[in-house]
Amino acid sequence: MIRVLVVDDSALMRKHITDILNATGEIQVIDTARTGTQAIKKIIELKPDVVTLDVELPEIDGLTVLGYIMHEAPTPVVMVSAYIQPGSANALKALELGAVGIVYKPSGAISTDIKDIAIMIVQKVKAASKVDIRRVRSVFDNITRHSKPQEKSAQNLKKIVAIGASTGGPKAIKEILPYFPENLPVAFLLVQHMPAQFTKSMADRLNWITKINVKEAEDGDVVKAGCGYIAPGDYHMVVAMENNEHIIRLNRGPLVHSVRPSITVMMNSVAEHFGGRTIGVLLTGMGQDGVEGMRSIKKAGGTTLAEDESTCIVFGMPKIAIQAGVVDKIIPLSHMGLEIMKLIEV
Repeated sequence: MIRVLVVDDSALMRKHITDILNATGEIQVIDTARTGTQAIKKIIELKPDVVTLDVELPEIDGLTVLGYIMHEAPTPVVMVSAYIQPGSANALKALELGAVGIVYKPSGAISTDIKDIAIMIVQKVKAASKVDIRRVRSVFDNITRHSKPQEKSAQNLKKIVAIGASTGGPKAIKEILPYFPENLPVAFLLVQHMPAQFTKSMADRLNWITKINVKEAEDGDVVKAGCGYIAPGDYHMVVAMENNEHIIRLNRGPLVHSVRPSITVMMNSVAEHFGGRTIGVLLTGMGQDGVEGMRSIKKAGGTTLAEDESTCIVFGMPKIAIQAGVVDKIIPLSHMGLEIMKLIEV
């Protein structure tokens, strides 16, 4: 049985969410909490497997509670709230703090129709119960962007860093990208398994805290050194050679490994066009997307890195890639930026 603590300031919502979860026969709601203070106390005392957490709570708000949980008592958290709309600052902040799932209440703080999304709530809680959250810690912004971004160029592009991530990826990517100085002769292509509404917000926040220029990729973007391009949700991202320039193309082709965008689709394309100038990086996440992409990069003469189990929130994709023999080096997240820099400078 998956033991769950339900946290919501509405008694009606606590009852509905409890009924939804208990009805599965695989999940047991062991208690509920109305305030942020109660939530923290009960998490420490009861040690639930998963917490469902609202944003608007009395005494201590839900995001503050989430930050405390990740620092002091790491526990998988699924945010269930009306104040966490897809793509909103609250939603992205929750992911950065370490939430492993988000469910948006369909009709406000007291959603009497919440049973319409019962399947989604159950799926998120079950997935969260499989996450190894022990090493999750909040990452606070301590790096500010340069105030006068310089014009980026496609002419001095020497290498591509192709990064793929799934569950836990926003936090991991936020740790890596601020490491890099501006004016590097490389571009970063990133695929994060994330709904369409989230990728633009994620790109904007990364652009603010990093020295490279980060944006949500658009069809026709010229790949330039010193820039990062995040695949939009629901679109595969590939590279094409047009008029002697590397151009980003987006498409809504078939799902690959049940996802779109696909890490493998992006990495295969980058390997084809950049060959040995490619650095492939596979971070935390469920499933096996990216494994064949890493194989393509390695076969083309590029270098492949996978996140070490010790820092992965979910040791899924990296584990499969390592077992498949397509990883050159296994690196903990805290050293990933340095390792990528070494490869860039070679």
